[in-house]
Amino acid sequence: MGKNHKKVLCQNVKVKNYSPKFATNYLSMIQFDNTEIAFRNRSDRELLFAYWLFKIMGNSSVVQTGKFFTNLAIRLHIPIAWIVKPTIYRHFCGGETIEESIPVIRKIEKSGVKGILDYSVEGKESPEDIQAALDETLRTVVNAGQDPNIHFSVFKPSAFIPHRVLDKIGNGESLTDEEEQEKQRFKDRVHTLFKTAYDHDIPIMIDAEESWYQSFVDDVVRENMVLFNKKKAIVYNTLQMYRRDRLDFLKQEYQKAKEGNYYLGIKFVRGAYMERERARAEQMGYPDPINPDKEATDKMYDDGLRFTVDHLDRIAVFNGTHNENSNRLLCTLIDEKGIARDDPRIWFSQLFGMSDHVSYNLAAAGFNVTKYLPYGPVNHVLSYLIRRTEENTAVAGQTTRELKLVVQERKRRKAARHQ
Repeated sequence: MGKNHKKVLCQNVKVKNYSPKFATNYLSMIQFDNTEIAFRNRSDRELLFAYWLFKIMGNSSVVQTGKFFTNLAIRLHIPIAWIVKPTIYRHFCGGETIEESIPVIRKIEKSGVKGILDYSVEGKESPEDIQAALDETLRTVVNAGQDPNIHFSVFKPSAFIPHRVLDKIGNGESLTDEEEQEKQRFKDRVHTLFKTAYDHDIPIMIDAEESWYQSFVDDVVRENMVLFNKKKAIVYNTLQMYRRDRLDFLKQEYQKAKEGNYYLGIKFVRGAYMERERARAEQMGYPDPINPDKEATDKMYDDGLRFTVDHLDRIAVFNGTHNENSNRLLCTLIDEKGIARDDPRIWFSQLFGMSDHVSYNLAAAGFNVTKYLPYGPVNHVLSYLIRRTEENTAVAGQTTRELKLVVQERKRRKAARHQ
């Protein structure tokens, strides 16, 4: 990190009497409790809104009641966008279109944070809907190629193939001729996305899916890594580290990349389908693919980070977590090994509307940080929003932590006004 960049970072946090030695000492300390940095982009009104939102989300009964009525409204085709868009949608999403979302990108870039536009429409399986999703995702790739503050693109593979075909592939069942064609069309669509990302020099990540057909997705991703990752990581696979086999899988993929002379792009997440995975394993009588407890998952996640940092000659890593300990670990590994904090092979990321204390403090310390910014028509993004509210309610301490930080910043601002 250059001297001028350190000076700018210190100025951003109102450091007086700058000196290179002071900047080095300041930047060696990663603090996630600096709410002035975390909420600099949020007005007093926005903070008050966040306070009430997380207050409500902390009540599991309210969340479950809201989920029930939201799903009911979807089934009965009752319009609810008028109440969702100015409330929870506004907090977690960028807008209904790319164009609506750009002002949010412009806003976060002022704090050195980049964005990822994530077209979050789910559950559409007709040929017309699949084509529309492909066209829109391609637009995000092209747009990213034109916007210096958007460094990645992303897509969910199940958006481009009917679930019944994925399930049959995962179960090892024979496919009909039409299903074989659907399988090939999926490969073609994914290839088109990766090729477009390569042409626009934009790294692109494919989200993880349920374990029973993840192997099929892994194979397709690897085929495209061989094609497009010859000079650097353009294609990124996603590893859900709550799975028992993912650390071994990572090491095997590294060996394949080394032998095949291509680069490995890896996005780490903890996982999103634990209940479904365990229920299916019990129902079908095969071993539970999920780690026995959170401690095991945390260890596997962190071991994955250690492995990638030890093998940056061949791996680029995208650290997609809200977990403070894992983020702090990666910071420590970077500094201990003398790696530049803005090394393009290492990125941190959190969801828009969550863990701003992590994102903005990391960015202020000179690390590469990007926010996942979901967008799409309100009624079509409701499934995503329901998951966000449930995640904040279910994850131990998540809502409490968010609420505590908002309260802390509101008190700080009040005290500052009376000085």
